[in-house]
Amino acid sequence: MSGSLYSVLTARTPADPSRILLETPGGVSLSWGEMEARTAQVANLLRSLQLAPDARVMVQVEKSIGALILYLATQRAGLVYVPLNTAYRDSEIAYFIENAEPWVLVCAPADAARLSVLGVPHVFTLDAAGTGGTLLERAADQSSDFSAVDRSPDDLACILYTSGTTGRSKGAMLSHGNLTSNALTLDVAWGWSGGDILLHALPIFHVHGLFVALHGAMRSGARIIWLPKFEAAEVRRQLPRSTVFMGVPTMYTRLLADPAFGREDCPTMRLFVSGSAPLAAETFESFRARTGHTILERYGMSETSMLCSNPYDPASGPRVGGTVGPALPGVSLRIADDAGVECAPGEIGGVQVRGPNIFLGYWRAPEKTREDFTADRWFKTGDVGRLGGSGAPAGYLTIVGRSKDLIITGGYNVYPKEVEGFIDELPAVVESAVFGIPDPDFGEAVAAAVVLQKDAALTGEELIATLRDRIARFKVPKRVHIVEELPRNAMGKVQKNALRITYSAPA
Repeated sequence: MSGSLYSVLTARTPADPSRILLETPGGVSLSWGEMEARTAQVANLLRSLQLAPDARVMVQVEKSIGALILYLATQRAGLVYVPLNTAYRDSEIAYFIENAEPWVLVCAPADAARLSVLGVPHVFTLDAAGTGGTLLERAADQSSDFSAVDRSPDDLACILYTSGTTGRSKGAMLSHGNLTSNALTLDVAWGWSGGDILLHALPIFHVHGLFVALHGAMRSGARIIWLPKFEAAEVRRQLPRSTVFMGVPTMYTRLLADPAFGREDCPTMRLFVSGSAPLAAETFESFRARTGHTILERYGMSETSMLCSNPYDPASGPRVGGTVGPALPGVSLRIADDAGVECAPGEIGGVQVRGPNIFLGYWRAPEKTREDFTADRWFKTGDVGRLGGSGAPAGYLTIVGRSKDLIITGGYNVYPKEVEGFIDELPAVVESAVFGIPDPDFGEAVAAAVVLQKDAALTGEELIATLRDRIARFKVPKRVHIVEELPRNAMGKVQKNALRITYSAPA
């Protein structure tokens, strides 16, 4: 058998090719046999381009069955998949293309003419429905037979762009071995089986929806109910026939916002998973009281996939709200102080990890890679936490903060330095400071304090409107405060903690 991720994910393909792999609420379905044939056609199209084994396939399309086919075909062809958030704007996409130098770009039909001038050799389109566009038109003439290209564990499978606090996004390089190890680990840890039905309401341009949810269902031979996006009413309609649901905390708060939501919505459910952002204790307890299910909280990153998980099996320990559980099998975890000395249980320090799931490094950023790994090759996550202590079982990790100014809003990462760069480019602006404030729906909301040029008439509302045309919507501040000056310490550093305290009260 090939060593590729695709081969691992399809190792339990049902003997009956007509068995449904994926279905949509609109009645469209994809069988395992159709998946094999259609991914073969797209893989053959990619092969016809005579690409090198490390050629990057960059993708910015809406979630659809066609998008899933493209992802699997890229892995089957042994190429490198580079997904982009659909909210990214032209200036951001231009940077990703310059940095990754993809040989293939797949985008929405409306974007093709505009993005074709950015120098990518092969540009294809895929529409929002996932049924039209030049990609599928060209693939329709290809053979439906294709043997998965053999890849070694160290061969690159994906590049996921994750922003940095000191500037532009950097690409986390994930190998076939990284992704395979995590898929195999979670398959056992979360009790996946061919009888499961995954309700998939996550986007597929990041770890949670693409790797954790999708890989888990495919590896086990389960069925997937494929929602184009999260809508609480549609999720409630589909939950009674599902067994597994994965979401970000915002999804759970929106389900709970409906007073009618409760136990009767979850008759066949066995597992609710939350990640990508901290889950509030109130949400954890309210969900358990309303549904009888205890949400399983876990911890991962773009660079690592999943690292820790509260236990699925009660015999292995309790699910403790506010913690992300112990390290997964095969993952090593330690807490270290600023000098790199390992902390005692219960002491707070930097979270460091090691294991077969840890990424290869940052794409074309060797200095940043060296900076984020210790001399003995532990990855420094940038998160701050403790093992055990304060009522948590021994070995359970509690994330208590972040060593950098990362904002997590609705499960998406926003790095203030990047947003500040766009604000400071505006002619009326002297300087800005971007920070996170508590938000009952999104966990955190992006806010900004802005100092204007003398006599400038720009309002906060106008600044927000301008940014909506330049950066992804989830990065745009929800509140902008025009101030005379930014608070600074004696060394001249902006005091964002002071801004958070000042502006965290409800508007």
